[in-house]
Amino acid sequence: MDGDDVDMAAAETNESVPELDDMKKRLKEMEDEAAALLEMQAKVEKEMGSVQDPSASAAASQANREEVDSRSVFVGNVDYSCTPEEVQQHFQACGTINRITIRSDKYGQPKGYAYVEFLEPETVQEALLLNESELHGRQLKVTVKRTNLPGMKQFRARRPNPYMGFPPRGAPMPPYLFSPYGYGKVLRYRMPMRYSPYG
Repeated sequence: MDGDDVDMAAAETNESVPELDDMKKRLKEMEDEAAALLEMQAKVEKEMGSVQDPSASAAASQANREEVDSRSVFVGNVDYSCTPEEVQQHFQACGTINRITIRSDKYGQPKGYAYVEFLEPETVQEALLLNESELHGRQLKVTVKRTNLPGMKQFRARRPNPYMGFPPRGAPMPPYLFSPYGYGKVLRYRMPMRYSPYG
């Protein structure tokens, strides 16, 4: 019986050697493909110029935002039922419009303002002339779009929460009042009796 086991193990080894060779070939092919893909990706990145340090790309994106914002206007008091096509028709006389953005809340309801981006920065001055014009019976407010600076949030004071932390500076501490009638005693006030004519 031992001989049979040895012969079977040798037969399995002979069969597994070609399978192992096939697996090694496939692994080698996959490694070659991965290396070729990495070379192609590096070449494309080099051509596109996307291999930059993060600070340079952040500065470039900030400059790009400022350039786009210089071609854009803020439109306030936009009717909630107004569509981008209607806003485009309203501002079409100013120049070529690149994009219209009507902001909406998390439920998809419009917030009541829009941004209009033009192709040329000169058309912004013409769009500002449409300030206080009417669209859907509402008087629009048209101003130059401002550029948000990263990390510069507008300060918005919040009411102090009396249940968290210390009271804010300058707030007077409430005086400790003790009941003049002792602890746990409750003053009771008796309502006067009403006299009923029936009884």
